[in-house]
Amino acid sequence: MPEKHWFLKNCALFERLTPAELSQLESRAKVRKYQRHNALYLPADHADAVLLLASGRVKIGSLTADGKESILAFIEPGEIFGELAIIDPGRREEFAETVEPSTVVMFPRAAFCDCMQQHAEISLGVTKLIGLRRQRIERRLKYLLFRSSRDRLIHLLLELSEQYGESSPTAVLIQLKLSHQDLANIIGSTRETVTVLLGDLEAERHLELGRRRIVILDIARLAASLETEVPARWRSGVCPAPGGNNSPKVALSLPNRDTM
Repeated sequence: MPEKHWFLKNCALFERLTPAELSQLESRAKVRKYQRHNALYLPADHADAVLLLASGRVKIGSLTADGKESILAFIEPGEIFGELAIIDPGRREEFAETVEPSTVVMFPRAAFCDCMQQHAEISLGVTKLIGLRRQRIERRLKYLLFRSSRDRLIHLLLELSEQYGESSPTAVLIQLKLSHQDLANIIGSTRETVTVLLGDLEAERHLELGRRRIVILDIARLAASLETEVPARWRSGVCPAPGGNNSPKVALSLPNRDTM
């Protein structure tokens, strides 16, 4: 099976395409390999392609006039990004950068639009994707505008537990390495503030900070401190009422402290 063909087959968006249709689409696509911290596109670049992450990890972000970075999202293997090129083939407003060595499949805008016109399920899938990403950003923006840095950090930890959580008998592990600076860039704060807040949450027994991870000791109690619900993924029979002793632990992998 051709390399691009295999990559497309492992993307849920294209799972209903026949081998012939996959071959037609992949014939118009290009595969590129990138090292860590390579820019895939920058603000003001021409939005002429939709991208699929085949392996690795990519972050989507924006830069302020004074050069400060805000992280909008992380892209995982099997996800498409740069999809707004479908709606507006003008200039990009955000940047995309590899977080680790990555393989990316690039679809010319015209090829992707042709595929959407031929397959209603792909059009619906892209529409849902845009809606979900907008909803996530709007929710985060609400916290950014009206909540404290502490509330924003707690909200982010709960969001990460739902997006990246992996269940085990005694914990829910989040397989995503983020530095204190990364966390700060997501919630619109500073690295120093995030470090202090993590220490406060540890002192209050909400978290346990380790060499390469954060453990949420009681996800239900942490959600209750924000007066919000436990993330939907962990509600059904996983988390007891706030204050219970049997709530699952949630571990967030972090780089070594001396690199934060």
